Amino acid sequence: MERKDDNNTILIDHVDDVGGHATASEELEESESFHWRTYLVIMAVDMAYVAQLVALIGSGALATNIAAVTGGQTVWFSSLITIFTSLLGPPISQAADYWGRKLLLILMTTAGFVGCIVISRATSYAGVLAGFSITGVAFGAQPLSITISSEVIPRRQRSYGQAIFGVMGCSSGVAALLVGGALTQNGHNEGFRVYYYIAAGLFGLAVILIAISYDPVRRETEKELSFYDKLSKLDWPAYFLLAAGVVLFSIGLSWSQNPYEWSDPHVSVTFSLGMLSFICLCLYACFWNKTGVLHHQLFRNRNFSIACGCLFVEGLSFFAANSYLPYEAEVFFPSNAILTGLHFGIAFIAAMVGSFACAVFSWKTKTIRPPTVFAYLCFVIFFVLMAIIKVTASNNFWAYPIFLGIGFGICLTTLTTAAQFATPLELISTTTGVLLTARNLGATIGLAIYNAIFNNQLSKLPTKIAAATLPLGLPKTSVASLVGALEAQETESLSKIPGISENIIEAAEFALKNTYLEAFRYIWVTAGVFVFVAFIASFFLQENQANFSTHVDAPVKGGTPQHIEKGPETA
Repeated sequence: MERKDDNNTILIDHVDDVGGHATASEELEESESFHWRTYLVIMAVDMAYVAQLVALIGSGALATNIAAVTGGQTVWFSSLITIFTSLLGPPISQAADYWGRKLLLILMTTAGFVGCIVISRATSYAGVLAGFSITGVAFGAQPLSITISSEVIPRRQRSYGQAIFGVMGCSSGVAALLVGGALTQNGHNEGFRVYYYIAAGLFGLAVILIAISYDPVRRETEKELSFYDKLSKLDWPAYFLLAAGVVLFSIGLSWSQNPYEWSDPHVSVTFSLGMLSFICLCLYACFWNKTGVLHHQLFRNRNFSIACGCLFVEGLSFFAANSYLPYEAEVFFPSNAILTGLHFGIAFIAAMVGSFACAVFSWKTKTIRPPTVFAYLCFVIFFVLMAIIKVTASNNFWAYPIFLGIGFGICLTTLTTAAQFATPLELISTTTGVLLTARNLGATIGLAIYNAIFNNQLSKLPTKIAAATLPLGLPKTSVASLVGALEAQETESLSKIPGISENIIEAAEFALKNTYLEAFRYIWVTAGVFVFVAFIASFFLQENQANFSTHVDAPVKGGTPQHIEKGPETA
C-alpha cells in the first residue's frame, strides 16, 4: 500500500495477498497503477523483443541461404548473437540502475537497426559476421525489456506480463519463418537481404515507441553519482572473466573436428582456458565480491538458482531445435522453403497456447511448480521422439514440435516470474540480467557442443559412403567426387562420375541419410539428457502464494517505490 514519509515522498510497501484474494483497497490500488500508459510501455518494450526474435530466427532458419551467398560457417551466425547476449546482459542490467533503463534500451536497440542493415548489404562472410556482431549488441538489452514489462504491472499479474512477451514473440516467430521461407524459396538465396531489411524496420519502430512512451522515474543513483562513480560501481572483473570463459569455450569447441583434433592445442588449450575462466568467475563471486553482478542476496531463496539452472537448459535445448530442426526437415523431408520453416513454426504456435494457458493457471492457482514440471516433461518427450524418428516419418515431424513449443512457452513464463519473486525488489534488473545470461550461456555452450558433435559424425561420411559403394564396383578414385556431389546436391554431376550406376547412387544416398540421421540423433539425445536433469530440478521449486500481490514495483505513473529511492545495494 502507499504511504508518505516525513518529506512527503510516496513510498509503496509490499502487500501480501492474504488467502490468495485481493481486497477492495488492493483492487483500487491495482487499477490506479495499471492504466493505458502501462499497456503502451509494455507494447514498446515487447516490440524490441519481437525485433530481436526476428533477427535471431533469421540467423538459424536462413543460415544456409546466407552462407550460400557469402560463404563461411553457419554456426557463427547464431553463436555471435548468443555470445553477445551472455556478455552484455549482466553489465547492462547493472548499468541500468545508474544510467537509467530508457537510455540504454534505446541505444542498444538502435544497434540492432544498424546491424540488420549491415547484414542485408553484406557481400562477404566477414561483413555478415560484423552485422551479426552489431545486432548482438541489441540483445544485451533483452533483460531490460523483460524487467520493465515485469516491474510496471502488479506482481499477481506478472505471469500475464511474461505471457504477453511470449505470445508476441511467438506470433512474430511464426511470421518470420513464413516470410523468410517465402523470400528464399526456389533457391532465391538473396532473399535474406529483404528479410533483414524488415528486421531493421522492426528495430527502428521499437526505438520510436520506447522514446515516446517510456518515461521512468529517475533513481537517486542516476542523479547523485558522477560518471566515474557509476563506472566504479560496475563489476568489471566478473565481466572480464565471463567474456573470456564464453568466447574461449565456444571457439575451442567450434574447432573440434573442424578442422583440429581434440589433442591439438587449438582445441585443448582454448577449451581449457575457457573452463578456467568460468572457475575463476565462480571463486571471485563466492569469496571476493559478494555484492557484484552475482550478488549473494540473489541466492537467498533456492528458486533463483533453480530458475537459472533450468533456463540454462532451456536455452541449450531451444537452440538445438532452432538450429537443427529446420536443417533436419530440409535434409529428410525436402519441400519448399515455406514448409521447411513451418516445421519450426508449429513450435511457436504451440508456445503461444502454452504461454497463455500457463498465465491463466498461475494467476488462478498462484503456483509456478506444476506448470514448470509439465513444461520440462514436454521437452523430454520432444527430444525422445526426435531421437527415435525415422526417415519415412514425415507426418510425425509435423506433430513433434508441439511438445517443444508447449515447454518453451510455459517455462519462460514461470521461471522468470519465480526468479523475480525470489530476489529483492531493488535487484530485479540484475536478477533478470543474470537469469537471461544463464539462458544464453546455455545456448552458446549448447551450440558449441552440438557443432562439435555434428562435425564429428559428418567426418565419418566419406568412410560410410565408401563402405556402401565400393563393394558395388565404384572405383576408389571416385569416392571423393561422389561425396562432394551428394553434399552439394549436384544431381546432374553424379552421372559424370567414373564408374557410377543407379545402384551405387542409391546406396550412397542411403549412407548419406543414415549418417545425417545419426548425427541429428546424437544432438537430440544430448539435449534430452540435459532437459531430463532440469525436469527433476523443477520439482524442487518452492511455492509462496503471498508473492502474487497487487504491489507494483515501478509504476509508470504516480508514486516512487521505496527500492527506487534507495537504489541497489553495492559493495
